Amino acid sequence: MTELRNRMIADMKLHGLAPGTQKVYANAVSRLAGYFHRSPDQLSEQELHDYFTYLVETKKVPSSTLRTEIFGVKFLFDKTLQRPWPTLKFLRARPSFKLPTVLDRAEAQRLLALIRCPTVRMCGLLMYSCGLRISEALALQVKDIDSARMVVIVRAGKGNKDRHVPLSPRTLELLRDYWREYRPATHLLVMKDGRPLADHNVRYFLKRAVKESRISKRISCHTLRHSYATNLMEQGLDVRVIQGLLGHRSLKTTTLYLHMTQSVMQSVQEAVNGLTSDL
Repeated sequence: MTELRNRMIADMKLHGLAPGTQKVYANAVSRLAGYFHRSPDQLSEQELHDYFTYLVETKKVPSSTLRTEIFGVKFLFDKTLQRPWPTLKFLRARPSFKLPTVLDRAEAQRLLALIRCPTVRMCGLLMYSCGLRISEALALQVKDIDSARMVVIVRAGKGNKDRHVPLSPRTLELLRDYWREYRPATHLLVMKDGRPLADHNVRYFLKRAVKESRISKRISCHTLRHSYATNLMEQGLDVRVIQGLLGHRSLKTTTLYLHMTQSVMQSVQEAVNGLTSDL
């Protein structure tokens, strides 16, 4: 299905989908093709119905996974193949709500120190100290570090929006040490041979650091961004300011971190103690 895949990728680019989204959608379609051992453009609507029934009832995939499978397959049939079948219209994934994993400052510092690859450690530091998504960190260019204004310029983030985030003096100091070692010309984060750092490199070294740290939390690259937001709230920064720093479209997304702060948890504990003191 190489030709069909190329058509779909071209359509996704024209629709302005981020590279990460394109990859996820294309992989969802590949799994559909693998299930039937046929190109998706040869499938019937009933086969499509049977596939999603299998995912829900037999494989019991999580709602977050099911959502990406639906969106990827929908894009192929609706946009690329121009087959807006009724089955696609009623496919839904039940929304789930899970609080993100958050590291305290000591845990974050310990984890970053254990990342053995200097470039990956620099990437992790940028995600934690600037609240960047992994895709945003990997896309940074040398010119995006504005040391005069002490900001990092995040270009074409989620929603294709640019934003500026503050750059701490310590992060700048470490960036300069990194630059003297690697001398990147265009892409900021590069390996020793000059190739741009890839997301699988980051995940590999982060996974090793997590294991070595013995932190008993489910940690991913996005955990560093979650920790940035929560740690800023704990220091009293206004939620609307944090919304802008993270590039969130909705304030509702940002207020999620209020539930994670130690100050809020302590306030709740004191209130509960008051309720139960006379029991």
